[in-house]
Amino acid sequence: MSHTIKEIAAALGAEAFGAVDLEVTSLAEPTVAGADQLALAMSEKFIDGLAEGQARAAVLSAGTDWHALGLEAAILVSRPRYALAGLTTAMDAGPQIEPGHHTTAVIDPSAEIGDGAAIGPFVVIGAGAKLGANAKIAEHVSIGAGAVIGDDAVIHAGARIGARVRIGNRVFIQPGAVIGGDGFSFVTPEKSTVETARESLGKADAPAEAQSWTRIHSLGSVTIGDDVEIGANSAIDRGTISNTEIGDGTKLDNLVHIGHNVRIGRDCLICGQVGSAGSTVIGDRVVLGGQCGLSDNITIGDDVVAAGATKIYSNVPAGRMLMGAPAVKMDTQVEIYKAMRRLPRVMKTVDALQKAVFKRDQND
Repeated sequence: MSHTIKEIAAALGAEAFGAVDLEVTSLAEPTVAGADQLALAMSEKFIDGLAEGQARAAVLSAGTDWHALGLEAAILVSRPRYALAGLTTAMDAGPQIEPGHHTTAVIDPSAEIGDGAAIGPFVVIGAGAKLGANAKIAEHVSIGAGAVIGDDAVIHAGARIGARVRIGNRVFIQPGAVIGGDGFSFVTPEKSTVETARESLGKADAPAEAQSWTRIHSLGSVTIGDDVEIGANSAIDRGTISNTEIGDGTKLDNLVHIGHNVRIGRDCLICGQVGSAGSTVIGDRVVLGGQCGLSDNITIGDDVVAAGATKIYSNVPAGRMLMGAPAVKMDTQVEIYKAMRRLPRVMKTVDALQKAVFKRDQND
């Protein structure tokens, strides 16, 4: 597949210069770019690499003198990283699955398949499931009974979509994700050690009676909005009675776990290995760095940003920037970190003062 420089610039809403009818087949870093590739030299540190490669055209930051670089054509962009999103979208053909369904796919007769949908090898689609127009389902995906998947969805190999899960339009689900597994919800006949610990904050003795855990079954499901992305090997548990919810435009990285009854708002960014316990409410445009942990039954306000490995145990107001374990304001955690680094020196000073006082007491 090839694109002209003019076509790519139009897709980006950017301006093209030089031989705009020049065709390129793919993107490349400047040092290894071939004559039929578009070099990405939007950062100053990549400019010198153009002389090492063979690229005839490049994407450059606005204001760059492309003539001086010996290029035949150039696209100039004002926000390079945003332009990269458009470039990769234009160049990514997605999984190569022929429209229709593969002969090894098992599709229940009551399932509804939208126009132009492509279903790969060994896919299983359950009774009453609905698949939107132009959806692409890669090999070894399973879609449970009554599940609904919107138009233009892309579900990569080995993903598991549970019964009655509802997925919006233009959703990307990466390999191995599991959406709609049971929530982790168990109870004991009498008050458990967990309940005692939470009520007393660890001050009360644990109950003496031995008890076993009894499952609370998950009767709800999962609802996912439009333009959501779910990372590889992530897990989103179904709700106990009501549904677990993921809002429009939210992006989940790999290995994210969302517990039962969690509600996540719009346009959130949830990075790798984040874990949210059940029944937590996360607002709109929240960003959680990698390995953040959220306790159950708390509320995270809109526009909260939490640095990687932050542990959030209580409600967070809108707009707060957090860091640390337990979470505190980001600037406060920076001061705590500085103080911790000074602790060895401070303790030496305290030790010296203690010795001086002890020696003085002996001399009195």
